[in-house]
Amino acid sequence: MAKISLSITLVILLCGLTLASRTKILPLSNTTTALAPELNDGVCSSLVKTQGYACEEHLVTTKDGYVLNMQRILPRGKPGNSIPVVLQHGLFMDGVTWLLLPPSQSLAFLLADNGFDVWIANSRGTKYSYQHTSFSSNSSDYWNWSWDELVAYDLPATFEYVHDQTRQKLHYVGHSQGTLVALAAFSKDQQLDKLRSAALLCPIAYVGQMTSQVAKKAADNFIAETLYKLGVFEFSLKGGSVVKFLKDMCAGTSIDCTNLFTSFTGPNCCVNPSLINTFLDHEPQSSATKNVIHLSQMIREGTVSMFDYENQDENIRHYGQSTPPIYDMTSLPNELPLFVSYGGADALSDVKDVQLLLESLKDHEADKLVVQYRNDYAHADFVMGQNAKQDVYEPLISFFKLQ
Repeated sequence: MAKISLSITLVILLCGLTLASRTKILPLSNTTTALAPELNDGVCSSLVKTQGYACEEHLVTTKDGYVLNMQRILPRGKPGNSIPVVLQHGLFMDGVTWLLLPPSQSLAFLLADNGFDVWIANSRGTKYSYQHTSFSSNSSDYWNWSWDELVAYDLPATFEYVHDQTRQKLHYVGHSQGTLVALAAFSKDQQLDKLRSAALLCPIAYVGQMTSQVAKKAADNFIAETLYKLGVFEFSLKGGSVVKFLKDMCAGTSIDCTNLFTSFTGPNCCVNPSLINTFLDHEPQSSATKNVIHLSQMIREGTVSMFDYENQDENIRHYGQSTPPIYDMTSLPNELPLFVSYGGADALSDVKDVQLLLESLKDHEADKLVVQYRNDYAHADFVMGQNAKQDVYEPLISFFKLQ
């Protein structure tokens, strides 16, 4: 059982989580911007300044009241108007995603070394973005969101804040769910006026053909929906209710629960086992159970749509129509510079699903689209792989410099 518990914790790596204790900050007024006081266990003080980089903590309040923490790593060796880059983590992760590798291999530090102004985002519900202007994190209201709200509130607040602070258009890097949020926003022509280009690592849009046994079984068995009906609104992979359901699912299927990490992400080629301890020092993070329900709907249906209330009256109340609106990937602007990198061993961002996304981009301007395929890479390799610097990050940085 100890192996099962550890593996379930490792599963969280899918998109990024955190085991560290919650930081309690008094609610702020409903403002858009604030320079945050530095915390002793904050990302800047514990992970960035210790490596010799200048770092600032910032608070950004969304229009629906969530207080998001961002870290700004100041560029090295290039004074003046450095170009900003926003790094957005995936599901069950936080901004520490980009700092797990040693400084010489970490994308955040490499960008700073190359003169970029680096802004690390932390989505609502994660350790450093756990506050709200009105709701307690123990309330169902606090957790009443899915990735639709990340599109509608978190991404705009982040982009607007960085743009206001730097007075420059920005580059964007997303991993996993961080790509989904961006693709959805860009498909609706949102935030494009503040954007230079976007890099999508393990792009998530269509997920109906994913091969991850754990994710598919959880979706097919309506685990998130069952937890929600039981009053579990915070989906925590270290929480007793969620872990029990996962254990029960493993006991009733052929899934090898002693190797859930691989069953979940695919066989990562290049993650040094010694990095797992670093990962467990910081991750996993919570998400909203409603968000996991939304992703489960996408897995079952193979669509890229807004949250389905599975009740015509509720859908009409929220959307003005009986079915949830879709995010049309063919509506992505053909002139938007995109860097897309995906792996042949990825069980979450499956090759067949990525091909559907690329088919939506068939009319994209040829000189505005770079597609990179790594046959041996799985989901975690793109943020924790010891070869990611030369395989992915250096081509990505070169792409940014061309825009």
